[in-house]
Amino acid sequence: HFVSGLEFDLATNLVGQPLVRQQVMKGLREFLENPNPVKPLVMSFHGSTGTGKTYVSSMLIRYLFQRGLQSPYVHHFSPIVHFPHAELIEQYKESLKRWIQGNLTHCGRSAFLFDEMDKMHPGLIDVIIPFLGPSWVVYGTNYRKAIFIFISNAGGEQINNVTLALWRARKDREEITLQDLEPAISKAVFENPQSGFWKSGIINEHLIDLVVPFLPLKHHHVKQCVISELVQQGLEIRPGVVQEVADSIPYFPEEEKLFSSTGCKTVASRISFFF
Repeated sequence: HFVSGLEFDLATNLVGQPLVRQQVMKGLREFLENPNPVKPLVMSFHGSTGTGKTYVSSMLIRYLFQRGLQSPYVHHFSPIVHFPHAELIEQYKESLKRWIQGNLTHCGRSAFLFDEMDKMHPGLIDVIIPFLGPSWVVYGTNYRKAIFIFISNAGGEQINNVTLALWRARKDREEITLQDLEPAISKAVFENPQSGFWKSGIINEHLIDLVVPFLPLKHHHVKQCVISELVQQGLEIRPGVVQEVADSIPYFPEEEKLFSSTGCKTVASRISFFF
């Protein structure tokens, strides 16, 4: 039941991301309908700032767990907050491993969100690997019903370039497929020595089930974001204001000014100038 609720919510509230909706729903459906999954569901969200990565992950969590992000079964990691010091990496590895293990022992259907994967120390991710694969038991824990979501801006630039090239080739946004984007993301994220994923066995062992690309947003998408933000804040929807807020955001490339440089990220703070 909640899967259709989520689908409706994504269709209504997620702006300009047909591919995300399709990928996420397909992956979740298959995973949740399977009483004995072979491995946990591992999704990797890629795209530039403000395109909806955090928004979609919070939405998923809200539907999957009664108390959403506040649920004791949802664990949220951010490298800057949780793993700030490179010299403590061994300590972080130990505690991350124990934390995941302990929580999966407690509840198999847990969710682990890793923000800003691009800033994550590569060695740290290796600790997660045993939990992601299809082996039946890790350290005596049955963990195959867990969900892992990796979020990163890495690959965002490549996704933007491909989307732009396709736009110039007159290909409609709705027609863009995963096959159009995957090679570019792979190169940027998985083969890049600067990336947290690089050389982590996650890639070689094909442990990521879904690579989910978030496309750059166009002017009319930003206007939709402005409108939903106004609704949410209980403010009057004045077309002039909607236009002005959307216009005040920087767009790229220089000549066409096609895509918002910050997605919908700064919409909320810009609205306050008008009220």
